Amino acid sequence: MKRSIHSRLVDQRGSVSIEAAIASTALLLLCALMVAALATLAAYVQAVDIAGAAARAYAIGEAFEAPKGEVEISTSDGMIRSEARVPSPFGTMKASAQFPQEVVHEVQGD
Repeated sequence: MKRSIHSRLVDQRGSVSIEAAIASTALLLLCALMVAALATLAAYVQAVDIAGAAARAYAIGEAFEAPKGEVEISTSDGMIRSEARVPSPFGTMKASAQFPQEVVHEVQGD
């Protein structure tokens, strides 16, 4: 027994499969966005840490190499300023830190 074209068009069979496929795709996309957002937040925290460590290291005269990303150091009015850039899924995270430069005085003997 053949069904008419009209009854086939208004039939709801298979619509649940399509809705489930769309919903699971949306959930997967949402989870991927959440993971990328957490990775971006972690990159920002890492940029803050790297900027602070670089400024402290240069302030006391030590060399510093960033474990990830890049660091730019500048000196102005006795202050060491560092800017760290760390790549992330949603762009490059930037952070800066500033520390006073340490001045070492030599003690002269008697």
